[in-house]
Amino acid sequence: MAESGGRRIGVAVDFSECSKKALSWAIDNAVREGDYLILICVAHDMHYEEGEMQLWETVGSPLIPLSEFSDAAVMKKYGVKPDAETLDIANTASRMKSITVVMKIYWGDPREKISEAVEQIPLSSLVIGNRGLGGLKRMIMGSVSNHVVNNVACPVTVVKAHT
Repeated sequence: MAESGGRRIGVAVDFSECSKKALSWAIDNAVREGDYLILICVAHDMHYEEGEMQLWETVGSPLIPLSEFSDAAVMKKYGVKPDAETLDIANTASRMKSITVVMKIYWGDPREKISEAVEQIPLSSLVIGNRGLGGLKRMIMGSVSNHVVNNVACPVTVVKAHT
């Protein structure tokens, strides 16, 4: 990927309203022509039937092209169901901005896996949504965006769900 000169802009997506807002923000404000937009998806559990899926559990899936992650049958293999709105945002951005859109899926704790993705891919920058949990909930559950901001080397933009 790096040899073509495009930056690698990651967006953490879980298909919630919050992650769609982060994806839209990244497309409107961070992505330029020639960039790679990499949707980082962390699935909570993995039901694998094939041996190769066990390998992916630690390193994540291969980079999945937009045409493939727009196909429900392909995504069923990964145990992920992108919603129509997220797919529409990604497809429109791909056409309008002349960017390459791919998805990488990880399984496990989103805080750890998003941090690993930044290093493994590696990302030029990351955009992540913030659900705006209250102080007590954030203390108990732990904020994914807070963890990522404090533990990765690249610039991170946190897009708030409620503005």
